[in-house]
Amino acid sequence: MKRVKELCLVAGTRPNFMKIAPLARALARRPGEWRYSLVHTGQHFDREMNDVFFEDLEIPAPDVRLDFGGATHAEQTARVMTGFEKAVRARRPDMVVVVGDVNSTLACGIVAKKEHIALAHIEAGLRSGDMTMPEEVNRRVVDSISDVFYVTEKSGVENLRREGRPQAAIRFVGHVMIDNLMHQVEKLGRIDADALSSSNIKKRLGDYAVLTLHRAGNVDDPAVLTRLAAAIGELAAELPIVFPVHPRTRNSLERFGLSLSQRVITTPPLGYLDFLNLWKDARVVLTDSGGIQEETTALGVPCLTLRENTERPITLEEGTNELVGTDPQAIVGAARRVLAGGGRTGRRPELWDGRAAERIVAHLAGF
Repeated sequence: MKRVKELCLVAGTRPNFMKIAPLARALARRPGEWRYSLVHTGQHFDREMNDVFFEDLEIPAPDVRLDFGGATHAEQTARVMTGFEKAVRARRPDMVVVVGDVNSTLACGIVAKKEHIALAHIEAGLRSGDMTMPEEVNRRVVDSISDVFYVTEKSGVENLRREGRPQAAIRFVGHVMIDNLMHQVEKLGRIDADALSSSNIKKRLGDYAVLTLHRAGNVDDPAVLTRLAAAIGELAAELPIVFPVHPRTRNSLERFGLSLSQRVITTPPLGYLDFLNLWKDARVVLTDSGGIQEETTALGVPCLTLRENTERPITLEEGTNELVGTDPQAIVGAARRVLAGGGRTGRRPELWDGRAAERIVAHLAGF
């Protein structure tokens, strides 16, 4: 009888689980090929990562919880490595799958290779070129040791080839984040959206913009955050802005003594469906998030990225995204242009069709 191979799926943050969810569902549809376990490293350790979160994603609760969140980058990485080493020694999977570019991705990738376990990286090959970003360091290190590279856009293929990764190990499969987005959009159409907290905000405001902000380079530097607050305030005078505030950003605003316009409607972080319900109908989204750049492109929503670079160039070349940096004049000018009808229309990139996870699982079957 053919042995069912063991796969270990690793995630540590909410966006990681959103990328893992389509893969878990695709694996469940082909039970005779791989048996998988799900490891939650605890990098996001707030109460929103509870059983309801996993029910919403339609995946089982994690088989292993390490709960090593918080602390500095080095401390967090070391703690996850220690805990994950025990987990893989107990389970001895045939392959470890990591996603994205967070500290958990780096930590678990290193452990897998030191334990002589095959390593697959989903979202491989993305590059911003900015080595001051922790995520860029994590991406490059993981891609230097991975055995299989699942790529979301063709720039990733080019980057991996240039860095000497073997062509046979590189697979352009599309994007599991877009798989999840399309699955959740369909789900949103089936439920009573009026029960979501964001629906009340939408009814009250009519037209609005949405803001997200959490990158260290933006929120940990008082000069940069002050510039962004000024731009947000000027734009809010023309159009209300809904701002689900990341805990890191809230702490920085308080620490630096910065206040926002009363026309900026702040909320706690929203659940996935609640937030999707909000931003999909926004006039414009302002963000420093990589994933939101991609999701807005997939649904055709104008997006202004408050960074000087992006590791997702396809959203600029084919999508609805525009890099505007952190200068208030540039941000407000770009937003006014979008609101006047001058935003990028864009199109959905190649293979962003909701079937990336199926392609990955089909490739794993023959690995």
